[in-house]
Amino acid sequence: MLDASARWTSVRVRPGAEDGCRELCLAALFAVGAQGVHEDGLSLVTHFPPSTDLAAVHAALTEADEGVTIETAPVPDIDWSEAWKARISAHDLGSLTVTPPWLAEGRDPARTIVIDPGMAFGTGEHATTRGVVRLLPTVMRDGDVVADLGAGSAVLAIAAAKLGASRVYAVELDGEAIPDAERNVARNGVADRVHVFEADAGVLLPLLAPVRVVLANIISSVLVQLLPIIADSLTADGGAILSGILQEERAEMLAVLESSGWRVLDEDAEDIWWSVSVARA
Repeated sequence: MLDASARWTSVRVRPGAEDGCRELCLAALFAVGAQGVHEDGLSLVTHFPPSTDLAAVHAALTEADEGVTIETAPVPDIDWSEAWKARISAHDLGSLTVTPPWLAEGRDPARTIVIDPGMAFGTGEHATTRGVVRLLPTVMRDGDVVADLGAGSAVLAIAAAKLGASRVYAVELDGEAIPDAERNVARNGVADRVHVFEADAGVLLPLLAPVRVVLANIISSVLVQLLPIIADSLTADGGAILSGILQEERAEMLAVLESSGWRVLDEDAEDIWWSVSVARA
C-alpha cells in the first residue's frame, strides 16, 4: 500500500456561472501543470502528482475565476494499467462505431473507427465527438473534400473518410497530438485519403479551399471567430458541422448563425452539449 503522501491528487473544478469562466479555469489548470483534463457534467477533473503545490493550483484557479468551486481528494491505489480500460466503451453512432482496439475484434472495418486512447482529444468518449459523427450523414456525399479543424486524434477525419470522402485535411494546432493522429489514420487504413497538418486552422483553411465540408469541434468562442473563414472556404453547395457548444449557448449560436447567413440542417444534443450541421442560406 502506498503512503498517502505519495499518492496523486484528484482535483475537481466547477467554474463559476459567468461567460468564459470554463475556458479560464481550463487554461489555469494547464498553466499549473495539468497533463489532461476531462469533463464530468459541469465540472473539470484532472490529477496532479505527489510533488504538486496544491496551494498554487488553488491560487491560480481562484485568480482566474472568483466563483470557482474546487474539491481535492487523494487518488486511491488502483492498478491503472487495466482499470482505465474499463472506462472506455465502443460507441455505435448511426452507421459508424468508434471503439478502442481491445473492443474492435469482429467488427466490420469499413464501418469501424479504431482509436487508441492517448493524449489527443477524441476517443468517442466525449459527447461532442459523438454528436459530430451522428450528424455527418446530413452533409456528407461520396467524393467530398473535407477539412477537420482542431482534429485532435483525427477521429472525425477518419469518420469522414469511412463515409466516402475522397480527401480529408486533419488540421491540429497542438504538435503533441500529431503523432497520435497519424497513428490512428494509419491504423484505420485511410492514410491515402486523410492528411494530417500541424497548423492554425484559421490560417491554413483558406489555403486548402475550396472544401465541401468543414468539421469543427472547438469551443464556441473560437467557432464564432472561424465562421467567416469557414464560409469563404466552402464550395457553393458545401456545409459544416459545429460542435463543442454548450446547450445553454444554443440560442446565442443560432442567432449568430442566422445573422451571418447560415441555415440549420440538423441538430444533435447529448448531456450538456449541442452540435449542429449548417449550410449557407
